[in-house]
Amino acid sequence: MSFVSDLDLCYLPGHQALRLFENGELSPVDVLEAQIKRAEAVNPVINAITDSYYDEALDQARAAERLYAGKSKNPRPLEGLTLSVKDHQDLIGKRTTQASLPYQDTIATRNSAANERLLAAGAIVVAKTTTPEFCSAGVTYSKLFGITGTPWDPDFTAGGSSGGSGASLGAGMTTLATGSDIAGSIRVPAACCGVVGYKPPYGRIPAASPGNLDFFSQTGPLARTVGDCALMMNVMAGYHPEDIATLREEINLPLNYENISGWSIAYSTDLGFSTIAPEVLENFMNTVSMLRDLGATVEEVKLSWTSRVTDVAASYLDHLFGRELARAYQEHGEQLCDYNIFYAKRAENTDADALLRAYQTTNDMYRELAPILDRHDAFICPTLASHEVKADAKPWETININGKDIITDFDWVLTHPFNMLSRLPVLAIPNGMGGNGLPTSIQIVARSFDDHRVFQLASALEKAAPWLDCDDRRPMTGEEWR
Repeated sequence: MSFVSDLDLCYLPGHQALRLFENGELSPVDVLEAQIKRAEAVNPVINAITDSYYDEALDQARAAERLYAGKSKNPRPLEGLTLSVKDHQDLIGKRTTQASLPYQDTIATRNSAANERLLAAGAIVVAKTTTPEFCSAGVTYSKLFGITGTPWDPDFTAGGSSGGSGASLGAGMTTLATGSDIAGSIRVPAACCGVVGYKPPYGRIPAASPGNLDFFSQTGPLARTVGDCALMMNVMAGYHPEDIATLREEINLPLNYENISGWSIAYSTDLGFSTIAPEVLENFMNTVSMLRDLGATVEEVKLSWTSRVTDVAASYLDHLFGRELARAYQEHGEQLCDYNIFYAKRAENTDADALLRAYQTTNDMYRELAPILDRHDAFICPTLASHEVKADAKPWETININGKDIITDFDWVLTHPFNMLSRLPVLAIPNGMGGNGLPTSIQIVARSFDDHRVFQLASALEKAAPWLDCDDRRPMTGEEWR
């Protein structure tokens, strides 16, 4: 099979690549070589990669090529697909730096559970990707690795904390990527970079301790297509003997779903408390119209959630995550990044009541949302209030939306409520481009542990309005970026 350009290979969906590999029409080596060339051209601009493993990856791609060419083919589920891994997730023998100067030489002695499954399924790790230090911010920069920008305009953030993973996908440097999400750290980068990111229900994918016991926190996949996210979920999910929180229920997400004609979908433009930028609102309402064209009934619902949701989420994270940062600050002082010093000091003002307030507020939120999810097949809302956040934004700085100053800590995202409502599956997908040249995104939410519904709705929207499938819908394709 011939491709118009190497760029087509870079952006080839994984589930299509697997079929071509098996048919002998394409080699994993061809895809990897194109993506290495792409990374060499664009990574100096967006800074998504911490460490690359291209020689090892090429050896593995050649082994996959031989397997597909053999008489007794028995490919694994992800055989030959390229994967970038978020820095803080362990790969045996590779650095896990936490994007922190004091830990820059730390070498992992084992694979994380999710990475172990991806490797066992045949994925080829090509690189580790940037995060903010200790994965603590909604933007991605650090003293150790510098600033990561979105491929659409590197002056603006790729999001955080899985910013390098999102940027590596959006720029066509890898086929699959991993992330983790404690307040939006998968969905925010997916939104900023024009890709797909999934926060699974709590317990669906094993995670490392002690974060595995924090119901805000989940490990999950990022990809350029809904189908590729499903491929990863089918490999990553499931009970693990080292994680007591993992669910024993198995899931098997298909690549193809029936249409959504007859579905009932609820939506909120602001979750009751956010100020939404005009380009985000315009594209969101275009999606609402598209859903109606696809045969769904779409109903706006009004939530009585207030900014208390954000205050409680921040206080909860300060109580747990912030205390951990405070320990690091006591030990390493000014070696830490400015935002972590800010968070460490803010954590001094929290108390044990933060946990109780988080539990109470979460139950109040769910008491209102649960009947909506029971009456409808799904719920949608924007992922971000604005995508115009600078790549090096500080959590105490502001941006202006509709004449209102918004703090670039939690106020520009609509993701953290669903970390509180942790058992709900939430899939972030692109839904267009703003006039500012940056992608916009929606979140698809379903009732607790119903992964299939969010993937079915996302699949329908992807078929109706594909993304990253041609040069006009891809970033950084001109010579000005080289």
